[in-house]
Formats: sequence, structure tokens, C-alpha cells
Amino acid sequence: MGTRWGSGTAMAAVPVLALLLLLAWGGPGAAGQKRKEMVLSEKVNQLMEWASKRSVIRMNGDKFRRLVKAPPRNYSVIVMFTALQPHRQCVVCKQADEEYQILANSWRYSSAFTNKIFFAMVDFDEGSDVFQMLNMNSAPTFINFPAKGKPKRGDTYELQVRGFAAEQLARWVADRTDVNIRVIRPPNYAGPLMLGLLLAVIGGLVYLRGSNLDFLYKKTGWAFAALCFVLAMTSGQMWNHIRGPPYAHKNPHTGQVNYIHGSSQAQFVAETHIVLLFNGGVTLGMVLLHEAATSDMDVGKRKIMCIAGIGLVVLFFSWLLSVFRSKYHGYPYRYVSAAASAVAFLCISIHTTEAETEVLGGGNKCDSGAEEDWLPCKDL
Repeated sequence: MGTRWGSGTAMAAVPVLALLLLLAWGGPGAAGQKRKEMVLSEKVNQLMEWASKRSVIRMNGDKFRRLVKAPPRNYSVIVMFTALQPHRQCVVCKQADEEYQILANSWRYSSAFTNKIFFAMVDFDEGSDVFQMLNMNSAPTFINFPAKGKPKRGDTYELQVRGFAAEQLARWVADRTDVNIRVIRPPNYAGPLMLGLLLAVIGGLVYLRGSNLDFLYKKTGWAFAALCFVLAMTSGQMWNHIRGPPYAHKNPHTGQVNYIHGSSQAQFVAETHIVLLFNGGVTLGMVLLHEAATSDMDVGKRKIMCIAGIGLVVLFFSWLLSVFRSKYHGYPYRYVSAAASAVAFLCISIHTTEAETEVLGGGNKCDSGAEEDWLPCKDL
């Protein structure tokens, strides 16, 4: 009886000892947690080491899957997917890379730098498998991979709408990660040099023509300068300066280059140049029409100027209208075309009437000295 009881007691004590040992070691859950912490620490240390050497970490497929896609991760990674090799001929990629480097350097060398966010890059020729994995067919593309969960719709940067300026990217990063980055651009001496050159030219003109400053009072020069400023502003140059859009967009599949953006919320730099040219053509046509109606030249030259002015207005306004039709699809352009045709017909009719009046007059004005409208004199 005693032996059996002792044996039973020993048998019952084995699970208790095993449970105590398991609790002492922390159990399988604690062991797994420790392993995750070790893996996470290794990943963070690796990224911090690379970030200390280069603000933008270059990644291939293996590094991307291990450090960006695979858990655990308590940091966000901003990744630019691009194609920088010369044979890709992606001009926009190079321009976007310059702004992206400015943003990453601003974060890397700021006093607020932490391991909460990293900036990385995947080039198509170094990680084409990543492009295939993400079903990505265009570059450049910016995606935020958050610390928790998968990227959402807002984690893909709207490049065509917001442009790739470092300031715009910083606002997007702050919205997605709550990390505010103060963009610090390297010094650019081109602006001060151009300003100094302009001041030197003005000072030289004033010095050489100090006794004769009549050129400063010429209306034509000031009107031309004001017209150039107006054309530059109405074509969207200020929008380009603020948003920093790409010059054009090249389809990576077809190779077709688009100079006109298909959306009414964005534009390319080339598009502003085209609109500037069209606005300039319309303006030149209006100037010719005004000169044809008010100048003292003979009827033949005025008629040529009128026809040329109407041709310029109709041609460039039609092209300008086609550009806006490709961007604003719901606008009733038929009414605008009808109004433009009516104005052109009215201009032709007025000029024809004036020309016929002058031909009938033949320059035989009565010598009455009156400044009022005159009628052809009859032979007395």
C-alpha cells in the first residue's frame, strides 16, 4: 500500500514539475515573442546601418520581401518604384529621383530622425519580380508600406495630380505616417546669379543712356513685358512652380509620349508651353485685327492684316479648344465654337464694310475742315 502510494505520488509530481519548468521558461508563446523581437531588432538595425550610409536604401527582390513585406515590422517604409537605367529613357524617373533624394536627406539629417520611417527604392532592372508581385506597370510610383497592415488606397501617391516636388511628397508622408519632415533644399545659386546679371544689365543701360531715358517711357516695351507676364501666368507656370509636375509622360508599354494630361486636375510642363503658344497666337491675331481697324495704312495692307488676324484667331483658338475638350469632357463646347464663328464672321463683315466705304471715298475728302464723319463729295 505504501509503495503504491509513493509511486502514485511520484507519477503525479512529473506533470507538475514539467508545468513549473514550462512556466519558468515562459512557455511557447513567450519563446515565439522573443524570437519576433530578435528578428525585428535585426531588421531595424540593418535598416539603420544602411540609412546611415545612404538616405535612400536601394532594394532588390530579396531585401524587399524580407524587410518590407515580411512581418514583424514596427516601422513604415516609403518605397519609390522607378526605372533609372539609361536605356529605359525615363526622364520623369530622374526628375522624381532628385526630389525624392532631397526629401530623404531632409529626414536623415534632421534632429527628429528616428527608426519610425525609412526611405527605399526599387529599380525595375534590379527588382522586376517586385513589380510583377505588385502588378505594377508604370514608373515612377511612390507607395507607403505602413507599420501595421497592408497598404491602403491612400498609401499610393497620386503623382499625376500632386506632382513629385519634395514638399508635396513631405505633405503626403505626414498624412500617411504622422511624421513631419521639413524639406531643406541644397543652395541654388542660379537665381541670385541671374538676378545679379539682370541688375548689371539695367545698371549698364542706365549708365550708358543716363542722359536719355526716353526708352523707359515707351508704352510698347511695357505692354510687351506685361503681355509676356500675363501669358506665362495664364498658361499655368505658377502651378508648375508649386506642384513640380513632370515634363511629359511616356507609356512604358507602348512607348507613346503624352504631352497633354487627360485629367482636369493636373497638367504637364509641356502642356503649359503648348497653351502658352496657343494663347500667344490668339493674342497676335487680335493685335493684327486691332491694327487693321485703326491704322492709317492703305486698304490692301489692312485687308491682309485683317485676314491674317482672323486666321490666327480661328486656328489657334480651335487648337486651344481641342486641348480643353480633351481635359473637360462635359463642357458644351459647341456653343463656344458657334460663338467664335459668329465673332469671326462679324469681324469680316465689319472690315469689308469699312474697306468698301474707303474705296468709295477714294480719298476725296471735302476740304471743309470738319472732323466729323464724311461722305463722298459730289462734283459740283
